[in-house]
Parts: sequence; C-alpha cells; structure tokens
Amino acid sequence: MYQFSRAMYRELARDVDTSGHPEAQQHVLHACEQNIERLVGDRHYFARPARTLFNDIRVFFPMAAQTRVWLVVQRYVSCAEAWLDRLPQNGVDVHGRPLQCRATTRRGTPCQRMPLTHNGYCPSHQHLAETEELRVGEPLAA
Repeated sequence: MYQFSRAMYRELARDVDTSGHPEAQQHVLHACEQNIERLVGDRHYFARPARTLFNDIRVFFPMAAQTRVWLVVQRYVSCAEAWLDRLPQNGVDVHGRPLQCRATTRRGTPCQRMPLTHNGYCPSHQHLAETEELRVGEPLAA
C-alpha cells in the first residue's frame, strides 16, 4: 500500500503551500500514509476515506488548488479500494496476518473465528451485521 500513498503524495507535493507551515510537506505525506494504512486495516469502520484525507490535508494547499487536490485524493483512494477488492480472500489480510471476526465474545475478548468475506463476521455473529444495516437505514428522529 506504500505505492498508493507515495504516488498520491508525489502528485500533490508540487501544490503544497509551505509559506505558512514549513513542515507542510511532511504533514501531507504522513496524512496520506496514515489514511491508506487505515483503509487497509479498518475498511469496515472507515466510511469515507477520501473525504477524511482531504479534510486532513486541505489546509496545506492554496484555494486555487483545492479542486485538483480533491480529485487526486479521490482517484488514488478509489484505486486503492479497487485493488483491495481484487485481492484473493485466502484467510489473511494484506500484511499476512490471519483474518478474525469483528465481534467480541461475552468475556470481551475478540472472536477468533474466520470471518466471511462480505461483512467481516463469522457465521456465529452474522446477526451483528444485520443490525449494522438496520442502523444505517433507520430514519432520523425529529
């Protein structure tokens, strides 16, 4: 995933405004790397990675470059997501660690069972995935 964050940074680096923040280049690089790492490790709980990254780095760019920065961030994050979607689901994550269910047991320890690929929960905890979908679709109370 290093390639995605570095390529995104290289494309954004020429527009960084270092007049107000001498360390702006480093902040942008660090934000790009953190965002892609979180995308890899926590996809189910990272709803809008492109918007999050853009909000983190937009203060380091002049107003004239904001549209271009948004388009670059959006393009690279969507490419990273597409690449992650194409990875084979053989029971390990991108770093080679075995996948685990997203749920916790009654004792509060993480569930050790192998999750299903479509939602990250094992067969015993499928009911938790169904309640997540209900919460998203519920209307807001007035």
